[in-house]
Amino acid sequence: MAVRGKKLGAWGEQAACSYLAGKGYEIVQRNYRTARGEIDIIAREGATLIFVEVKTATSLRMGDPVTWVTPKKQQQIAMMASLYLAENELVDINCRFDVIGVVRSGEQAVIEHIINAFWI
Repeated sequence: MAVRGKKLGAWGEQAACSYLAGKGYEIVQRNYRTARGEIDIIAREGATLIFVEVKTATSLRMGDPVTWVTPKKQQQIAMMASLYLAENELVDINCRFDVIGVVRSGEQAVIEHIINAFWI
């Protein structure tokens, strides 16, 4: 049975969280939402706070999922990160933006992690 849409996205986000945790990252929050958008994963690696966008696909027919994060989406993620930092009164903290592409193959996840995927 094919998994699509929100269900596929949630599966990919779970795979990305498991991957990050396995690399020693602390998952701070999942699906941070405001009226302006969402950040899939907020994680911490040492003293650095990481805002992670996850893109999930069932094949590479539409291209590599990590390439789907457009400049417009990058701006939205940056705005959401600013809101998160202000809401949590976090100042003078190192931050970065990562993108994780997940390709589902059966029940397995093929993961591509782009560290410092973009700068704002």
